Amino acid sequence: MSDSDNPLAPPPWLNAPPVDPYPYEESHDLRVGPKLHPTLDALLPYVGVWRGRGRGGFPTVEDFDYAQEIRISHDGRPFLHYESRAWLLDDESRPIRPAGREIGWWRPVLDSAGRATDELEALMSVPTGVMELHIGKRAGTQLEFVTDAVVRTATAKEVTAGHRLFGIVEGALLYAQDMAAVGHPLTPHLSARLIRVAG
Repeated sequence: MSDSDNPLAPPPWLNAPPVDPYPYEESHDLRVGPKLHPTLDALLPYVGVWRGRGRGGFPTVEDFDYAQEIRISHDGRPFLHYESRAWLLDDESRPIRPAGREIGWWRPVLDSAGRATDELEALMSVPTGVMELHIGKRAGTQLEFVTDAVVRTATAKEVTAGHRLFGIVEGALLYAQDMAAVGHPLTPHLSARLIRVAG
């Protein structure tokens, strides 16, 4: 019996040499890194690093002010990587503590010829145990997403639906997010204006 047939033999990667760092570049700056995939041309205005402030609230919490940084990048493939970090601000705009984090991917729906349509799919995940599948539409530089499905861990807050609007307005990234959660229907939750700081 050869080593490849022996289930107790060490796997071939066990003593393999170390690997180099991840060799493929991801960029939020269209002037460097891989070429933007042509199916993402309509989403090009979103690629970059954005920073600004917003206001949040929900029936179960007091209204709050926050700052946020959103990074939208690509690696040459037909999707965008979305990452958001937010922090709460006091009345004098000083940081209080970290707030929401989110990571996800946006990708256009392609037609039978491989061309991007005005429809989008987005997967968004937060560290508090909620993942959302969004179906979206693009109209110019405006994006509208609605949840198609919400998956939660056993200990996550009961989030049942969401609605998001994104737009590029006079060079700034504006968005508004509604949420249905803990027995409340879709309700305004977050809104912000961010300016491009890189890309």
